Order: sequence, then C-alpha cells, then structure tokens
Amino acid sequence: MAYASGRSISSSDTISRSTRANRVSSRSDLFPRLVAMQKLADAQNFAVYRMSGSGLPAKQRLICELENWGSANASLHKAFVDAYGDALIEHVEKSLLPLAWAGSHDRSFPGAIGMAPFVVRLPDGLVPFSGLAFPVRLGAIGNGFVVFTGDDLDPPNDMVVELHGRACQVMIDLLSLDERRVAAAEALSEREIACLQLAGDGRISEEIADKLGLSVHTVNAYLGSATIKLDSVNRIQAIAKAIRLGYIS
Repeated sequence: MAYASGRSISSSDTISRSTRANRVSSRSDLFPRLVAMQKLADAQNFAVYRMSGSGLPAKQRLICELENWGSANASLHKAFVDAYGDALIEHVEKSLLPLAWAGSHDRSFPGAIGMAPFVVRLPDGLVPFSGLAFPVRLGAIGNGFVVFTGDDLDPPNDMVVELHGRACQVMIDLLSLDERRVAAAEALSEREIACLQLAGDGRISEEIADKLGLSVHTVNAYLGSATIKLDSVNRIQAIAKAIRLGYIS
C-alpha cells in the first residue's frame, strides 16, 4: 500500500502528537495531524463533520468543518451525506463504534472479518469510495465524525483503535478553538462592535469616525483591537468572524 511504511506507531510519535495537540492555535494546525492520520489509514482523503441542531435526530444535520477533497471533488461531500448522513446522526446517539463501508468501486471491504468486533458496517456500494467514520461524542455542539475515504482500506485492529483516539483529540481541539473564539468575541467592547458593524456595512474609517463622533485614529485602534481579539489576520476576516458569531449582521 502507498503508505505502508508510515503506519507503525511509536512512543515518540505519541509524545510528539500530544505536544502538537497542546500547541493548536488555529484550524490550520489540525491539517497536518489529519493528513498523518490519513496516511496511517492508507486513505486518500479526510473530512471532519460536526452535527448542528439539537433535539431529535431528524432536526440535526452534518456540517463539514475540515476536508481535503478540494473544490474539484465537491460532489463527494453531497454524495456522502446523502448516502450515510442520517445513519451517522442516528449512530452517534447510540454507539461510539466506528462505521465502515465498501465503495461501489471495491469488490469487497478488505479486513471486514477481522475488523468486525471493532466497527459497524454500513450498506455497501452507495458511494464510489470506501471509508471509515470515527464517531466522537462531546455534547450538544461537539458531536461529530472524523472520516477517511479511499480504495481498499485495510487498517489492522490496533490501527482502528489508534485512529479513533486521534479522532477524539482532533474534535476536542476543534471544539476548544471555537470556544476560544467565542470567548474572544464576548470580550469585544461596544465601541469595537459598533466599528466592526459599520465597517461590515462598507464604511471606511473616516465615515465611521464621523458617524460615531470619534477620530480616525481611534476608529482604527478599535478595529485593530477587535481584529486581534477575533484572532484574525485583517479587518475583512474579523468582520466575517463577527458575523459568523452573531455579533454583527
């Protein structure tokens, strides 16, 4: 297999992984870890889904948070959710066993017998690719799946367990990042929010200053501090995050 040499797990790898987990400061930090997991699974792609909504499973849906399918394969997300979305949502409420399926291009799912005690089998052939989905249950806003897809997936039992543990850590870190962003947004002052709102409405600093009775220097200072608090690289990204978090419209 393409990644056979990289699938062994060492104690140093475990220590390194733990160290990296403590240094996660943005979603981009999660990509190298997901790629490493993808290689261990001998998969071609990964995707991280979280469940939105609350209450009955019928009111919930899967939201793709991270993936490396790329725009050229955007249809893969829809195909996967259409085929297995309802089953995944129902499953995470009942069990934390990984899910596996064989794609329409695979004659059979390799290792299915050996993996049987560790996974729940989904109907085969509904999508072109085979895959493994690792459920994670962290509460109302933390439930979801880390998914690996490809052809002829054949991870040994100990690898399935290892990947599941790493999937849990990825979801924990993703939830932690979101909580930090919300905390930062809650720390925004009324002036910072007002300046962001007007900037989001397309006003330049001079117009914002005139509207709020402030100096241009003060407006830029408020926008700069808000950008830092929202962990953004520029004013445009800060406005986008403030909108997503519901602090401006």
